[in-house]
Amino acid sequence: MIERASRLLLLSNSRNVGGGYLDNAEAWIRAALPGVTRAVFVPYAGVTVAWDEYAGTVASRFAHFGVSVTSIHTSKHPVREIEGAPAVIVGGGNTFHLLKHLYETGTLWAIRAKVLAGVPYVGWSAGSNVACPTIRTTNDMPIVEPARLDAMRLVPFQINPHYTDAVLPNHGGETRAQRIAEFIAANPAMTVVGLREGSAVDVNDGAATLLGPHAARIFRSGRDPFDVNPGPMNEAWEA
Repeated sequence: MIERASRLLLLSNSRNVGGGYLDNAEAWIRAALPGVTRAVFVPYAGVTVAWDEYAGTVASRFAHFGVSVTSIHTSKHPVREIEGAPAVIVGGGNTFHLLKHLYETGTLWAIRAKVLAGVPYVGWSAGSNVACPTIRTTNDMPIVEPARLDAMRLVPFQINPHYTDAVLPNHGGETRAQRIAEFIAANPAMTVVGLREGSAVDVNDGAATLLGPHAARIFRSGRDPFDVNPGPMNEAWEA
């Protein structure tokens, strides 16, 4: 059974082409964190960027929202840090790396419990993947091996961040849609939301809304993929 969180903002990406860091999501982040002045950041998805640097970038950006950010990697007791968090922020990077450290530190279940209790959660890319039932619709390479692929189960569907319909010329590999179709064939009970860049899923009091200028592509067993325009995501949410 998937218990549903009450306040989530799940972004496809952190930066649009030509834009600054989280510029595209500023209004959404402000709306997702009403009255929040402090948050805990999870930098575990960072691989080629040092966690201190990653945390500094996020802290600087969220300061513009009036939110002071503490990074969990600096705490001797990360679970306790999460248990006292007024809000949780999970950044993008490599999803396997993120999930591995969430399991190893015990923070996966601590975050899940806090968010189900009503604490706001903001994630992008890998941070959106781990809010799903599993991370099996990430685009990332499995550069490390987590204890398992199950994630937080905060929403009843899978997200594929950075979803694109692009077909590379002179390239014989599978398209994104073909790879997701393979997932659906192997997991017919699951729904996948192809979340295009510049888009986000906003969950507020048990209802999901697609934000941004782009439609999301929905993949479900037994029917052709279809688009859902920005607005209520009842079909995906009721999966």
